[in-house]
Amino acid sequence: MSQQVQGVIARSVGAPVELTTIVIPDPGPGEAVIQIQACGVCHTDLHYREGGINDDFPFLLGHEAAGIVEAVGPGVTEVAPGDFVILNWRAVCGQCRACLRGRPQYCFATHNAKQKMTLVDGTELSPALGIGAFAEKTLVAAGQCTKVDPAAPPAVAGLLGCGVMAGIGAVVNTGNVSRGDSVAVIGCGGVGAAAIAGARLAGAAKIIAVDLDDRKLAKALELGATHTVNSGQVDPVETIRTITNGFGADVVVEAVGRPETYKQAFYARDLAGTVVLVGVPTPDMKIELPLAEVFGRGGSLKSSWYGDCLPSRDFPMLIDLFLQGRLPLDAFVSETVGLDEIEAAFVKMQAGDVLRSVVLF
Repeated sequence: MSQQVQGVIARSVGAPVELTTIVIPDPGPGEAVIQIQACGVCHTDLHYREGGINDDFPFLLGHEAAGIVEAVGPGVTEVAPGDFVILNWRAVCGQCRACLRGRPQYCFATHNAKQKMTLVDGTELSPALGIGAFAEKTLVAAGQCTKVDPAAPPAVAGLLGCGVMAGIGAVVNTGNVSRGDSVAVIGCGGVGAAAIAGARLAGAAKIIAVDLDDRKLAKALELGATHTVNSGQVDPVETIRTITNGFGADVVVEAVGRPETYKQAFYARDLAGTVVLVGVPTPDMKIELPLAEVFGRGGSLKSSWYGDCLPSRDFPMLIDLFLQGRLPLDAFVSETVGLDEIEAAFVKMQAGDVLRSVVLF
């Protein structure tokens, strides 16, 4: 039998979010209902509200979440009621060419729940990134749930569902950073800060944080940066080269998603070095580089989508590292808020006052 819960929706472009009643259907085949315990407030949710993703309003916002499995539909074997899980954007299919080649992190046929959550009047909702976790409960595909150690606080665990995983994965999975490498991270918001923590975890010798905001640079030092560069005061490319003995960094992570900062990343890497784009550009952005430089500098120009993560592999491992005291996930939680405080959390996020506001239920 369906149930009614409270959730936060974006009804139209730019309108303030609304706390309202939503209807959650019973889980169908391959689906699960999750009781949400915590959900981070991410820039992507704001992009949905502003119409920057698509125009399928109204949206049920929220996607960076952890909670308890309440019920599962027929055929579900991955999780069971009572499991503590982190939600991810997409359930892998297991049958596409990427999955069959043993690369499910690149699955080309990921899916979400087939049934729709609705408003009380029957209006269908579009869940953000197929999750919709600014709600007391949500409906997802069971494959979007990854069971982890319940000793981890929900506010910390949920962060792996998006930004923190994207940053750590950009370094560890996409950039293949290893012991002794030099790493520069351009843009030290939530994703960039996580990339810095990932570089420290991987054993990088020099970790250079680049940003315009001294508050973010101070946080970067807490998370493992060995050097900071305020790019509003000095040339970041030349400064990175100076720090790396004139060569440039082995891996440069671009966590802004703008042509200007991408060019900085391109020229701040060493010969045969790697650029990892994890910042999300807008569709209108273009970049122009001398093809001779692309050829002559060698190395790799990569993009990292969701940190090239495989949740079933990466989420439990990172939670274990947190519980061992080796990965400071709790440092990313700037504040905890209620479900009725999301609009205010958006304002703080835009002002750069927080790494993450986290809604607790």
